[in-house]
Amino acid sequence: MKNLYLVRHAKSSWKLPVDDLKRPLKKRGILDAILISDHIKKLVSKPDFLLTSDAERAHSTAIYFKKAFKINANSFIINKSLYDFQGNNVLRVINELNDSYNIVMIVGHNHALTSIANMLGDVIINNIPTCGFINIEFTTQKWEFANFGQTKNVIFPKDLK
Repeated sequence: MKNLYLVRHAKSSWKLPVDDLKRPLKKRGILDAILISDHIKKLVSKPDFLLTSDAERAHSTAIYFKKAFKINANSFIINKSLYDFQGNNVLRVINELNDSYNIVMIVGHNHALTSIANMLGDVIINNIPTCGFINIEFTTQKWEFANFGQTKNVIFPKDLK
């Protein structure tokens, strides 16, 4: 059994004149990341491995989940392939995951994550909002065969406010 946790990065700021990769979280994003990570840690099992996009907003979001779940540094990886808006790179990363990991969290971007959630899960989601969390469970023992699973949890910040 494999579990995939997808988290869209929290709300970022457009105020600073920085490259897209460097956009930081805004205050609402920080509050949502704390809210969702604190809620999720009580609801689901701790990830064996957490991968995040190298974009500042995704990496910062991932840090809140890393702290909430007490994930050690060896199980927290920045992966440049996750700075993907279409989903092809993210799917490749999922399919190439080490099979010793049963629960993996990926922090990334839309539209990639919404597309993947709809492709791999059994619930249609119109849009994963910022800091939205999706849990998809697969019956396979190998990530390369994680093609279709059951959507177990769909949690958005607005659900907790």
